[in-house]
Amino acid sequence: MKPWIQFPLLFFFIFTCSAVFWMNKKSSWTLHNFFYQQMTIKDVIEPDIGIFFAETTENLEPSSTVVCAIESAARTYPNRFVYFFMKGLTKDMTVTKNSFYKAIPLLSSIENIHILPLNFEKIFKDTPLLPWYQKVNPAKEFYWTHVSADGFRLAMVWKYGGIYMDTDIITIRPIPEVNFLAAEGSKDCSNGVFGFERHYQYLWDCMVDFVRNYRGAIWGQQGPSLLTRVLAKQCELPVFKDIQDSTCGNISILNPQRFYPIPYPAWRRYYDVWNPHETFNNSYALHLWNFMNKGKMKVIPKSNSLAENLFIKYCPLTYKFIVKSASK
Repeated sequence: MKPWIQFPLLFFFIFTCSAVFWMNKKSSWTLHNFFYQQMTIKDVIEPDIGIFFAETTENLEPSSTVVCAIESAARTYPNRFVYFFMKGLTKDMTVTKNSFYKAIPLLSSIENIHILPLNFEKIFKDTPLLPWYQKVNPAKEFYWTHVSADGFRLAMVWKYGGIYMDTDIITIRPIPEVNFLAAEGSKDCSNGVFGFERHYQYLWDCMVDFVRNYRGAIWGQQGPSLLTRVLAKQCELPVFKDIQDSTCGNISILNPQRFYPIPYPAWRRYYDVWNPHETFNNSYALHLWNFMNKGKMKVIPKSNSLAENLFIKYCPLTYKFIVKSASK
């Protein structure tokens, strides 16, 4: 081949290889740009507008329900940042688009989602929870995954303000209230979703009670029961009628229909064939009760289940790239 032809071909080959290299490098940078820049959580989180999710196990491949919960929140709140904290993330980890992990690259491709490492020591710093955390032995805690998540949500929302959501809650419309708790039933507050301005005194009181009345072996003691008993010191807990909400001072107590129109004993309804007349017009989000399900039932393409229809409408990327991909 003549030299005048070889040179342009060589130049094109080098340019193409460089482009591929930097495209691959950029895909891993998306997830880890906070690590490489050595930014702190305070540098990343915008006060009072964050929406927080957490994975408190070492799992790095969240279920389709978890991914849908996060995607649906990001879509419903395009002007707010969604922060997904994962305990399994480490500084030296690189996850690319070609990785066998599917959920992390998908979520990190959505502009207003940030995926961050979960460091309990840093999260609990400057709160009543730090001395407790430094003394507790996770190996001896029966419900450690849940108890640590209970502490995480209180500390994060107290420090930075915003909304906490469990990873099995699919958001369908914005929550209009700022300082709110979600009732699961009359005289019973949930801790699966709540929102407050930063440094709200109620959350500090909850953290103090968390430590003072710690009973890690009792299910819900540090979660729903905690929020309920601290609120009961301030107000008489409401008995709900119809779809009206209630208040306790400046705190809105949202009707069970807002998040729990399908109660936990009926959780299998999410996997039954969808009834189009079931519109959930009075709800802001839907809780799919993962703790009850325990992975027994999944979203199956073309099943026309309620859960499948929720995925198609509120988390289409999850449905396309995880649910449908897994079925092939």
